[in-house]
Amino acid sequence: MPAPVETPSAVSPSSTDNEIDALRASAEAGDAQAQFALGGHYLDGRGVPQDYGQALGWYRKSADQNYAPALDQLGWMYQHKVGLPFDYRRALNLYRLAASKGYAPAEYKLGAMYQSGLGIKRDLKQAFEWFRKAADQNLPDAENEVGYAYQCGCGVDRDYAQALDWYRRAASHGNSNAETNLGFMAEKGWGQPQSYDQAFAWYNKAAEHGNAGAMDNIGFNFQNGVGVAVDYAKAWSWLFRAAKLGSAAAENQLGLMYQNGQGVQQNNVIAVAWYRLSADQGNKDGDDNLRNLCVDLEWSHDHLCHLDTVANDPAVALVQRRATIVHLENKITGLETDALQDEMDADHLANMGDNKHAPNNAIARGINNFMDSVGTVMGTPARVQAPQLRREAAVLREQLAELKREDQLASNALPP
Repeated sequence: MPAPVETPSAVSPSSTDNEIDALRASAEAGDAQAQFALGGHYLDGRGVPQDYGQALGWYRKSADQNYAPALDQLGWMYQHKVGLPFDYRRALNLYRLAASKGYAPAEYKLGAMYQSGLGIKRDLKQAFEWFRKAADQNLPDAENEVGYAYQCGCGVDRDYAQALDWYRRAASHGNSNAETNLGFMAEKGWGQPQSYDQAFAWYNKAAEHGNAGAMDNIGFNFQNGVGVAVDYAKAWSWLFRAAKLGSAAAENQLGLMYQNGQGVQQNNVIAVAWYRLSADQGNKDGDDNLRNLCVDLEWSHDHLCHLDTVANDPAVALVQRRATIVHLENKITGLETDALQDEMDADHLANMGDNKHAPNNAIARGINNFMDSVGTVMGTPARVQAPQLRREAAVLREQLAELKREDQLASNALPP
């Protein structure tokens, strides 16, 4: 599958107060790189309290100096509604500005936008061209995408030899998606002699690097006897590992195991729970299997799918909890972003009478003061709503912290 589009700010070790002070001094002196770095600290809450407003301010100061990483980061914030409202067009424009300076991560993101059709007409040829630009700068995710384009013939003529070359190049740079794709190519015998041994070697290597797709492939093969003898215990173990990392495909396969009693006691309640987890992520197979099972149950007068029946299963509970954690994190980010934007809108309205080019006389000052007063009144609802949103976010943070504590105490579930 294509590599994830999301590219958050760079992660760095926790910084001491002295390091932050030194960074701030350079940023305040106008150093674009320091401004960008300081913005990252505020965005992630590293060494300073997390503050999207501060992050946005420092990123903008850096971007005003045409610093490509800052332009790229602001685009990412628009694309994912982190500190800035959803706006794919602005994201695209910022990515283009950064890409025009040869910044490979922005070139990659442009390719991903064209590939998915976010904010622009889907164009696989354009996607390939941008992926190739980034890949030529040795960006591993882009190298993998170029390989995938050659594998599927997406925006370029299908060429398995080229696909293999690019996957190997990406894998040599540590890309686990490319390792998984190399395993799949070996399993199918595309561009090379078919070899399950090579396939499993690549899958295992990718799995060691934490790739959920590789874990899902291994589990699927043990479940269905592809290249190995059927082993439901190993299948469940690998699929569960992938599901813990959020693999919707693995959740669907676990649903099949419980629906059909493959190595586990047949249990429709647990099957429905796994299918729902998969379908909630947009997985078509999970959604189809859930619908089909529910129809069959209705025919037998079993109303399980219409009841709030809880699957009393530690594995399901763990994955559901992690899905809830991700949901809460995203909701908190959205609330904080909305609160920040409300405050900024209110400030803008309260100062809408400011006009540097207006004549400095009593009439002009009166007009400006009147406009400021009107703007202040107009901005009152937004200014009142911002603290309400932050209070809601604070409540969700408490829930999130509790869920994370539970997750640490129950990080593993015993196989059935």
